[in-house]
Amino acid sequence: MQVLTQGTQGIQGTSAPDRRAHRAEDVLAMQRSAHRGGTRSVLSWLAARTRAQIFLVGVDGTILASCGTGTATGTGAVEGERAAELARRGTKELVSRGLGSLVVDDLEHTGLIYSLDCARRTAAPALAAVLAGPGPDGLPQLLADASATLGTCWQAEDNERRRNRLELVEAYNREAVLHLLMNGQVSAARQIAGVLRPALPDVVRFLVVECPSRLRPDLARRCAGLIPGAWVVPCPVHADHLLVLAPVATGEPAGEPVALAAAVARVTGGHPVGVSEAVPLRETATAYGQAFHALAAARGRAQRYATFACRPDPVLVIGPAVAAWAEGLLAPLRGHSPRRPQDPGGAELVATAASWLAFSARATAHLKIHRNTLSARLRQTGQLLALDLDRLAGQSVLALALRAERLSAACRPGPMAHDGAKGGAEGGAASLSLDDLLARPTTVAWAHGLLRPVRTAPPGAALAHTLDVWLRNDARLGPTAIELALSPTAVRKRLTRIEDLLERSLLRSPSDRHELWLAARALDLAEAGTTPAPTPTPARPA
Repeated sequence: MQVLTQGTQGIQGTSAPDRRAHRAEDVLAMQRSAHRGGTRSVLSWLAARTRAQIFLVGVDGTILASCGTGTATGTGAVEGERAAELARRGTKELVSRGLGSLVVDDLEHTGLIYSLDCARRTAAPALAAVLAGPGPDGLPQLLADASATLGTCWQAEDNERRRNRLELVEAYNREAVLHLLMNGQVSAARQIAGVLRPALPDVVRFLVVECPSRLRPDLARRCAGLIPGAWVVPCPVHADHLLVLAPVATGEPAGEPVALAAAVARVTGGHPVGVSEAVPLRETATAYGQAFHALAAARGRAQRYATFACRPDPVLVIGPAVAAWAEGLLAPLRGHSPRRPQDPGGAELVATAASWLAFSARATAHLKIHRNTLSARLRQTGQLLALDLDRLAGQSVLALALRAERLSAACRPGPMAHDGAKGGAEGGAASLSLDDLLARPTTVAWAHGLLRPVRTAPPGAALAHTLDVWLRNDARLGPTAIELALSPTAVRKRLTRIEDLLERSLLRSPSDRHELWLAARALDLAEAGTTPAPTPTPARPA
């Protein structure tokens, strides 16, 4: 590449055909640089070609980019704040006067300013070249050609930036709709979704696709094209998960969930897919948990997909008494009023607790709060409810209560039905303890059915003992490994086998550890053969 200087032969003082040939070579070189690296690549080429300090300056005088040789010798580049200030001053004058090009100087240095040649001239930045002394004759023509190339590059890059911002805003809005649905605020979610489109259906099926985070944009487009009317949202908690909320048609075939799972697994290139049952829109949180557990089963299957393996819900197994028990347990939390306006109220504490029970430490990403804020809210929640939320027992009690409250609200037809249910709870259910509810024969039978796949596994695998020790150690790998005299990796492998047997997630949140603790507690009570005395608060196991 030939450097453009006042003494360069073949550039000035040459014949017109030679000058045209050199100009064509320069234009071609700039286009190649633009194709290779965009605006910055062209600026670097210009700095090397002209030995000038090259700036890209915004209409407000902001230096957007700069390139130069770093030295000021002869007619070379002028570095430092003086060159930048001359470029800023020239650009502001260019914009204020509405010119296409301008030459400015400060007695020692010369600045050539060109507005980038693009459709949005009023918002386009300017190209500035600053040199010591007057520039060579061929420099204005070179900068004029460069402004046209840079204008095209800048407009394309600006369009890309605007498109990315729009996609980011839409993603945040769709994530907000998902948050509202997960918290049961269906009306607000429908209002926002009505603007974004498509409208939210009445019955949905949740899908969770596990894939590398870099593939999520491409797989999101594929899933949206495969399932008309689907809501596709990158998971805000797990960076390797893609969430799909698919509409369910009335009278769909019985095999539709499996066919949908197979189609999504195929279109996403064999990445694991978990699919929930069809649920009402208000039960989106339940559907997400189902799809997440199905995903745990899909990882170990050759077809790379799985549908949710339905089993009885402990809240429905226990019966109406659990709703009255949950109402009594959560009353201090629901009735909590903050002392200061900036403190969380009862509803915010409930939402925080529900997110933490589902996502553990990742609740900070779900709620967009700092981990210290999360810890403070959980500490306050535990104090209000007299529960030790550092222990799996306290977490399981709270998870059951929140689940019972949510199901009771979903099944309640109206205020009159609520009053009747409250007054007719079987045998003063509000005074029953959790152990009273778990010791019931129906609950014990549910516990036996839940744990049967693990307890009937080959004795040599020691899976039942591993699960008991893991639950006793608050679902922590380290203490479990110490008690079993195994490495954490060996314990993790056993728990993975238990996941395959139960078709539930244990090691990643949302985890099934709360239901498993309730089942283990029910069996412990049945084996002890004792009936706990009624007490207004849930009993804590030792």
